[in-house]
Order: sequence, then structure tokens, then C-alpha cells
Amino acid sequence: MPRRYFLFLVFSIAATLMQSCASSPDVGSCKTRPEGFVCVNSVIPDIQTEMRYAGSDNFIGRPIDGYERPVAILTMEAAKSLKKVQDDLRPYGLSLKIYDAYRPQRAADNFYRWAGDSKDQKNKMKYYPDIDKRLLFKERYIMNKSSHSRGSTVDLTIACKMKDGSFAELDMGGGFDLFSTKSWPDSKEVTPQQRANRLLFRQIMVKHGFIPYSKEWWHFLLADEPWPNTYFDFPVR
Repeated sequence: MPRRYFLFLVFSIAATLMQSCASSPDVGSCKTRPEGFVCVNSVIPDIQTEMRYAGSDNFIGRPIDGYERPVAILTMEAAKSLKKVQDDLRPYGLSLKIYDAYRPQRAADNFYRWAGDSKDQKNKMKYYPDIDKRLLFKERYIMNKSSHSRGSTVDLTIACKMKDGSFAELDMGGGFDLFSTKSWPDSKEVTPQQRANRLLFRQIMVKHGFIPYSKEWWHFLLADEPWPNTYFDFPVR
């Protein structure tokens, strides 16, 4: 993407949010993690988080195994690369907002057990309205072995902190963990503005070393991840 077009996209999106933005840190804490892993807000104090799997607003509808606290943990390498993205966004009044980062293997096991229970359809209409939950693994929306458990994958979006304390997320044409073709980054089921927002997001993440996923606009893996073959299972706390 030509630099002038990239800057035009950033400015255009920021202009719609700047007047109502006010910077405010969202600080949590991390406890007991292996060497090489960090609490993301220790590297990026002003990053925003909404850790969905630590609560009930997720596709299962309850806290997921292994998530004891709503904090974002990543490898130091991934956190440093994410900081470069945040540094690019900050001058425009924008911020990254994390939904999920490091994910314990026990959480993936929890997903697998849930997918096998046909009676548990609590959040179907919000998260998987057009697909049978038994096909979520086959279609690779969720996996037995997730790159999240290697510590360098992150699910996130771009948002702005409003003066009243609420968050204004860029309209990406579908929410986090909507298991649908509408969530594919290049989906034609969303509006031109929503596609432009996704393009901006993808370009700035790729610029700083992250690889997008073809079925989820929110999912990015650090290309040079430090543990490409290790799946960790320490709890998020």
C-alpha cells in the first residue's frame, strides 16, 4: 500500500473519532507466568482490553477454563511488536483493544468438549448463527491446538476511549468471534467502509511483523514467534 494512501486511511478514520477521544490507561496485573511472557499492559500501559474468555460474553457463554483473571499475556517479542502498532496509532487518538492473547491449552480442551455437546447452544445466535457448532473445528474457527497457546497470537481491534469512559471500536462489519464468512478479512458481505477499516488494521499489523488469518479479521500471529512448537498450559492470572 502506498504510504500516502495508508496515512490517508488513518487520518480519515481518526477524524471521525478525535473530538470525543480522551486517553486513559486500562491497567491490570499478571501473576505467575513463565520467563519470556509478559503482561501486555506492562509494555503498553495505555492499551485497552476486554478479555472475553475471562467472562461470559463469549461463544460458550461462561468463563473458559484457565482464565482466572481478565489480563492479557503475550511473549515479550509479541508485546514489543504490538507496542510498535500502538505507537503508530496513538498520534491519531486511536488504540488497540485486545480480546484474547495467550490462551492455555486447557481452554482449547474446554472448547473441544463444548463443541461435542449439541444441547449447549446458549450463545448460538450471537456467535455462530449460520453454522452447526460441531463443524467449528472442521472449518478451523477453533482448534485443538491453537497458536494462542504458543503465546504470540492475539485477537484484537482498533478502538478509541471516549470522554464518558466508554470505548468506540472501529466498525469492522461483525464482532469478535462471529464464526461466519462475514468475518473473513476480505469478505464482500460488509460495506466498503468496513472493508477499509479492516484493510487499515491488517496493513498496520503486517507492517510490524504479524500474520493475519484468512477467516478472522481480528486474529494475528507474530511471524517470528519464539516458541513455534510449544503449547503452554499455565493459567491466565
